Amino acid sequence: MTYKKANILIVDDDFDMLELLQRQLHDQNFHAYKASNVLEAINILKYSRIDLLITDLQMPQVDGIALIKYVSDHYPKLPTLVITGFPSIDGALEAMKSGAVDYLIKPFTKEELKNAVAKALPQKLQETTRDSLANNSISYAGIIGNSEPMQKLIDLIERVKDNKATVLIQGESGTGKELIARAIHYKGRFAAQAFIAVNCGGIPEDLLEAELFGYTKGSFTGASENRQGFFQAADKGTIFLDEIGNAPMKVQTRLLRVLQEKEVQRIGEQNASKIDIRIIAATNSDLYKMVKIGKFREDLYYRLNVVNISTPPLRSHKGDIVYLANNFLRKYGSEYGKQATLSDKALELLQNYDWPGNVRELENIIQRTLILSDDEITSEQLPEHFKYHISSNDTTFKSLAEVEKEYILRVLAYTDQNKTQAAEILNIDRKTLRNKLK
Repeated sequence: MTYKKANILIVDDDFDMLELLQRQLHDQNFHAYKASNVLEAINILKYSRIDLLITDLQMPQVDGIALIKYVSDHYPKLPTLVITGFPSIDGALEAMKSGAVDYLIKPFTKEELKNAVAKALPQKLQETTRDSLANNSISYAGIIGNSEPMQKLIDLIERVKDNKATVLIQGESGTGKELIARAIHYKGRFAAQAFIAVNCGGIPEDLLEAELFGYTKGSFTGASENRQGFFQAADKGTIFLDEIGNAPMKVQTRLLRVLQEKEVQRIGEQNASKIDIRIIAATNSDLYKMVKIGKFREDLYYRLNVVNISTPPLRSHKGDIVYLANNFLRKYGSEYGKQATLSDKALELLQNYDWPGNVRELENIIQRTLILSDDEITSEQLPEHFKYHISSNDTTFKSLAEVEKEYILRVLAYTDQNKTQAAEILNIDRKTLRNKLK
């Protein structure tokens, strides 16, 4: 049986188990929210549409049985699947009596998880036609494209835009991570509130803490007045922490407290202030690897990674290049007071290129060539490396002798077999050409 993309909330105090479950559920085409304790889970349930709860039983402070009872009382239609590494008949019976629909014992296989999820999910979640917005729209909050990767991205934004679950956006440079963060904010029900973007890699390390959390007069040299930080400015709205992998350990520790306690304490201040805020973080680094080598706090990583969004590189959705290029032509055409189109050959070269700089590189190329063009951007106006670029999808290569042969025959065809003229074009004498033809 196949399902449309259900939202599944997984709750476990074992971070490795959370990571494993998220990967396995993603492979089965589900969206996964993660929580490491019951209080986090309840907060996600309040602001998100969850189709299935998967929870461990043995957790510190408040256990899984209490969560199952809470869900049974407040969300009676929400099915619950229990996982545990400490199986017992009494535990199984108590979980079932509290409202769980199935019981899975660790360790379990991917297939066992798949079967348990299929059994627990309601029949109404059988696969249906994708929302017409994703099917028909070329532009969504400034995000251009209608390829499958972009449809999946828009679908995920639609699911998270109206709640305050923490989001971690990961992807290569130039893939539009801030654009996605703004789409989540401005398409959702908190759009009227503040959106504050902070580049953690662009603020000197010794100033980042003060800029984020604020400070009081005299708390350090140069603090001549009381000042709010970015977190206080974003209260009731969204703060976007770009390049979060560059945040120093001291800032990471304070960020963890903000996520845990929902409060901010200014530098030099004794009391903390409660805030109501959504945090979206982004990075082009592999935070999981950074955790393993001790450069990023593990507990902060899992707090940030409640909802994970991976931005697709442009080479994975080249069908959108024509829409993106035309959008940039309109944008800069209006700015420069000129109009231009792409020639078929120029578009072909753009679509054959692998775009290591992603959408940002494409935008820069269109802007530059538009300035230098007249009514049409031709292949000759593109940078030289586009003309000789070999796509990563092209694995067919020829020997130098084969390439030379093809080129000589092409020149001869162009000169209608006139060897004298062909030799001039090839910059060789007629005798050399005759020897090559032999």
